[in-house]
Amino acid sequence: MELLTIKIQQMTIESTNDNRPTTPAITYSECYAQPFLLFNESNLDTMKRIPDSFIDLTVTSPPYDDLRTYNGYCFDFENVAKELFRITKQGGVVVWNVNDATKNGSETLTSFRQVLYFKEIGFNVETMIWEKTGIGCLGSNKFYGQNFEYMFILTKGTPKTTNLICDRENKVKSGTVKVNCGLDKTGKGKDRIVERKPFGKRNNIWRFDTQKNSDHPAPFPEQLANDHIISWSNEGDIVYDPFAGSGTTGKMAILNKRKCIMSEISAEYCDIIKKRLEPIINERTLF
Repeated sequence: MELLTIKIQQMTIESTNDNRPTTPAITYSECYAQPFLLFNESNLDTMKRIPDSFIDLTVTSPPYDDLRTYNGYCFDFENVAKELFRITKQGGVVVWNVNDATKNGSETLTSFRQVLYFKEIGFNVETMIWEKTGIGCLGSNKFYGQNFEYMFILTKGTPKTTNLICDRENKVKSGTVKVNCGLDKTGKGKDRIVERKPFGKRNNIWRFDTQKNSDHPAPFPEQLANDHIISWSNEGDIVYDPFAGSGTTGKMAILNKRKCIMSEISAEYCDIIKKRLEPIINERTLF
């Protein structure tokens, strides 16, 4: 396939503030002609134009409780959840990174209510943890400090892509070893030669430093977005972020040769995304 060099002018920021009576559907040809699409609008408006079973992977961190202020915006969770289920391909994945506020001495458990609703509408659920490193403990001095957030992995059926990261150092010595497999039917011992690899599959607790960003109140780490993108999608797949923020998901999708659609209701954040991603898009060559 011929290489396509992405120019700055091909980055498109669209707005629905012009009161158009109808807006065109988002198509595969549009995504592949412009590997990055950013819409300055409500994510529900964007998703209305996305066809059924269109998105391979969603990686997002919505504003949760009062832990994250979001320029005064709030969102309709149940309709967002339903739309995410509709637009996700069979075997597709939604990564939903959230946490809970503590009010009057008790956690809100908003994240639990959300994930139970996701399960109710048809998603399968796996729970992962982002352990925040490099910061002091958070929370009340009446309890142990809290340094984690949930990363709920929501799958529409069985995941079609699982490029699981293997970076956990095995305790056993690597190399070819003989393993005793018990007795065969004649009563003789059976041995099998296996290859011990130096690294095994990562577990479901991921450790990343929190990132400070003057452009956004709570960006998640680039490595967090990167590792989910390479775990649950392949090159050329379409990645969506309905709460784009400062554009971390978009940046890592582009760097990993995925197509990306992003919704961001704040015009201020859209300008930040554009400035942040233009240099990357301009210098990279994607398929």
